[in-house]
Amino acid sequence: MMSGNELERAIAGRLEQLGRRSLLRGAGLGLASLALGRLARADDGGGDVLGLHHAPRARRVVHLFQSGGPSQLDLFDHKPLLQEQNGTELPDSVRRGQRLTGMSGNQASLPLAGAQFAFARHGAAQGWYSELLPNTAAVADRLCVIRTMVTDAINHDPAATFLLSGSPVAGRPSMGAWLSYGLGSLNDDLPVFCVLVTKNKGGQPLYKRLWGSGFLSARHQGVQLRAGADPVLFLNDPAGLDRATRRRMLSALRKMHEHDAARSNDDAPLDRIAQAELAYRMQASVPDVADLTDEPDATFELYGDDARTPGTYAANCVLARRLLERDVRFVQLFHQGWDQHGGLPRDLRRQCAETDRASAALVTDLARRGLLEDTLVVWGGEFGRTCYSQGKLTASTYGRDHHPRCTSMWLAGGGARAQVYGETDDFGYNVARDPVHLHDLHATVLHLLGIDHERLTYRHQGRRYRLTDVHGRVVRELIES
Repeated sequence: MMSGNELERAIAGRLEQLGRRSLLRGAGLGLASLALGRLARADDGGGDVLGLHHAPRARRVVHLFQSGGPSQLDLFDHKPLLQEQNGTELPDSVRRGQRLTGMSGNQASLPLAGAQFAFARHGAAQGWYSELLPNTAAVADRLCVIRTMVTDAINHDPAATFLLSGSPVAGRPSMGAWLSYGLGSLNDDLPVFCVLVTKNKGGQPLYKRLWGSGFLSARHQGVQLRAGADPVLFLNDPAGLDRATRRRMLSALRKMHEHDAARSNDDAPLDRIAQAELAYRMQASVPDVADLTDEPDATFELYGDDARTPGTYAANCVLARRLLERDVRFVQLFHQGWDQHGGLPRDLRRQCAETDRASAALVTDLARRGLLEDTLVVWGGEFGRTCYSQGKLTASTYGRDHHPRCTSMWLAGGGARAQVYGETDDFGYNVARDPVHLHDLHATVLHLLGIDHERLTYRHQGRRYRLTDVHGRVVRELIES
């Protein structure tokens, strides 16, 4: 009969063939289960190769989420015919009876609204870029612009939830949480998943569940870094508690949690102590990474003067780069204000002025530092905008309603192929060629990170869940050969 150590070594060898997680799920409640639990916990959160199914192209992701739905027709998807037929009615042959929101569905007229901004071709792929995005256009040769993104949701909350968690229904783990669970940490002193929100921006509300862990352990949820003296709430010790005392408290707490875990055969106490220990280490690491005063003037010349003001989109882009170069696995920026149902020419110009330079600067900065090759940058919103005007169309202004049937997003670095991918029809209302569903995007992002999206699963309430649910395909045309 094998000893306990011999059994663990035998199981460890077998795990290499079968995969730790799949065998753990199938194990019983005996000694083998306990041994596997210890092995899985030893690896959990600490492995650069914990969940890899193939060689990765990217190690890190930064997602620049433009909340509200940027108008692809005014930024990336140039439609001369739409401009020529400005003011005429949306043809029934184009609409095809598709669902509209309640905000424009009852309009007596759906007048086509051509973009009021000039477009020009840029880069080797000769993609169209609006005059509102001069800096993005300048890095066109690094971008994979997808003009045919498709989602299932037509309203903000389910659409944002879908993009950020793979389901329009609240309660599922966010994309960053899935990556934390599947790949673990590259830096023991910072969270796997960090969130940055532009301060003082109105627009569609943002909920903490958008970067939550859902039914995964709370250790996988995103940690929000804020502008100001305390980047992470409740991280600092209260007055009168010194570092040595905090260390003794944590050591005592660890013993209690380990005893509780051994008695209950439940990993939750170990998760709690892991979070407490990370918070202790973050007391030193977070102030260092969040303090931009050591950045040279060249950084602010690249990102713009806004980057000197904590909490702005530009400053968050600089902070994102600092987190990425310290090997934070997933950084997510949230920038509100893209929901232009009216006054689009004015408001879209303001949004682009806040984001264009810094978004392009982040791509350039990562490339200069040798980080873009294995860092995937994702830019986009939860859906697109209609080719017709919501409300009255005038010579100087118009608005656009939500449109889930097609929008534009772009990727850069991390193995994404620089190109312009997909075509929409002459009015930008339907996909004409090469649709990319959100499930496909998630599958492709996971693939670039070395994960087979069908194998990254978690058993919950009697079924196995995954980021792509039961859908999704890797769009290999988006991947650099």
